Amino acid sequence: MATPVLDKAEAPAAASPYITVTFRIRRFNPEVSDTATWEDFQVEIDPKERVLDGLHKIKWELDGSLTFRRSCAHGICGSDAMRINGRNRLACKTLIKDINPEKPITVEPIKGLTVLKDLIVDMEPFFQAYRDVMPFLVTKGNEPTRERLQSAEDRERFDDTTKCILCAACTSSCPVFWNDGQYFGPAAIVNAHRFIFDSRDEAGEQRLEILNDKDGVWRCRTTFNCTDACPRGIEVTKAIQEVKRALITRRF
Repeated sequence: MATPVLDKAEAPAAASPYITVTFRIRRFNPEVSDTATWEDFQVEIDPKERVLDGLHKIKWELDGSLTFRRSCAHGICGSDAMRINGRNRLACKTLIKDINPEKPITVEPIKGLTVLKDLIVDMEPFFQAYRDVMPFLVTKGNEPTRERLQSAEDRERFDDTTKCILCAACTSSCPVFWNDGQYFGPAAIVNAHRFIFDSRDEAGEQRLEILNDKDGVWRCRTTFNCTDACPRGIEVTKAIQEVKRALITRRF
């Protein structure tokens, strides 16, 4: 028996993938008020999209004054770190469907750094701490005539800490940093680790002395907030502990 063919007008319509999501965003404009306020936006969006896509829709279609950082939108540049539902995340890597879109999605700036406007914070103290730990290879002698070779085992020693993208998610999740902005913070220590344990580098002792300061590694309270917040999966707390051990034993 032939299967009846439905007329196009009788064919069932495909279900729309879009749902209405409430974005609750912490807004701050120093030109308007000294205090921050929460503002809700209703967005029609596919839950398989990212929080960054929702922020784009708000800025491009609802309120062009919304201010936030973003660049590559693929989890490489680290510029769009923010607190989403109370946790530090990259907006470009956080899918709406993974954070219960049936409830308002709260978005606010990362903590511990001065808010300049809306979701943008002043990153200069963060980058100053990064610069202070000398995040570059230091060697002595004349310029080499060939590449400085390194064994796979020596490279593996610091492989994990090469993954840092300087998003500040770890540092701005640290309660010690919240209470005292003088603390170097996890990201600076991670980047110091990357060179302290590099067999080609010759400034390990100097970096250890920098981190032995009262605002260095000894301020860490091992809460693991930094490890949990890292979007690259770096074992941040482990790296900090290895730097502490190197300070005690002077072996790296």
